[in-house]
Amino acid sequence: MWFLGFSTRWRHLWIMGAILLVILVTMILKKFALYLEAQASKCADQEKLHREGKSNNDHQQPSRKSCSLCCNIGVVTRTYALEELKMATSDFRIRIGVGATSFVYLAELGDGKFGAVKRVMEQRGGSKKVFLDEVSVLLRISHPNLVGLLGFCLEKAGEQLLLLEYVPNKSLFDRMHTYHGQSSGILSWSNRLSIALDIARALDYLHSQADPPIIHRDVKSSNILLIDNNQAKLADFGLCKLGYDKPGCQNPTIIKGSFGYVDTNYLKTGLVSPKSDVYSFGVLLLELITGLKSTQGSVTLADWTEECRKHHDVEVLAKMLDPKLNGDANLEQLKVLTDLANAALLENSEGRPDMSQIVDRISSCMEPQPHPSLPV
Repeated sequence: MWFLGFSTRWRHLWIMGAILLVILVTMILKKFALYLEAQASKCADQEKLHREGKSNNDHQQPSRKSCSLCCNIGVVTRTYALEELKMATSDFRIRIGVGATSFVYLAELGDGKFGAVKRVMEQRGGSKKVFLDEVSVLLRISHPNLVGLLGFCLEKAGEQLLLLEYVPNKSLFDRMHTYHGQSSGILSWSNRLSIALDIARALDYLHSQADPPIIHRDVKSSNILLIDNNQAKLADFGLCKLGYDKPGCQNPTIIKGSFGYVDTNYLKTGLVSPKSDVYSFGVLLLELITGLKSTQGSVTLADWTEECRKHHDVEVLAKMLDPKLNGDANLEQLKVLTDLANAALLENSEGRPDMSQIVDRISSCMEPQPHPSLPV
């Protein structure tokens, strides 16, 4: 049985190699961030040379915590010491969000700027692998409709911290489905169209411009943060997958996502693709149209609305509208969104549209239509 011992030794070597690889990647990320910080400091020093005649306060060296680290290429992601983030959050005092494996805290960064610190908790099911996967995804992406990464902390075992862009107006879920959110006023029909278009653009970027393609896997209203009533950003990349499973894959992905939003084809096959996000986006469209949550008791919103949303009479479709809108919606645009939702929710994932096609359809229906000229 000598070969069993040989196999065991190889297994141990493989595990040690994987651990060393994680350590190496962490060290490279830290060194890269420090290099970028040094470059940004040089930029800041050069700017100071042009500030003659200003007060002494203008010539003070910016602190490591409050330095914005901006060069010509834009904001630079950097590493933070644990003590820096504890100080910025007043020792994790103001909680502004809760995730599946994390808590999110408000961070004051100085100069009137704020951030959001996501504290991944092992006791809530978080892990170092999931944390590093999320950092890896966030370092790859940059889009106005995606929440950006400002920094991260890898300093101490047991603490896994991300410093993210702060979006002040909470989530779409809060805005639509909580008493506090609704007390700020009802999202208008045009607001809902704009939000849908922003998230469609974010997903189109992840699917067609990121390299490799990124599947979000958790598109839902609580992961959509509102800049204002018209502008939104997609957040929470903890369940993202780089690339996608091809048909015939022998090792299908472990199912991840949220009930009511998760792709039914993904549930059946275990195979995930960009069309899985398209399905979730279809549910989101129904949520924006109806004002209802993604589940009605034990029934998904997709099933709850199926008979009505598949009707060809626009007057029947209008019965699905959120009653809080008081009928104030463009019925032609309603027809477009309903058709898109129906296509996105097709059982056969191959028949669903790409996000680029969805972006085109929504943006086209939002453009003012020319009025036909009257005969002379």
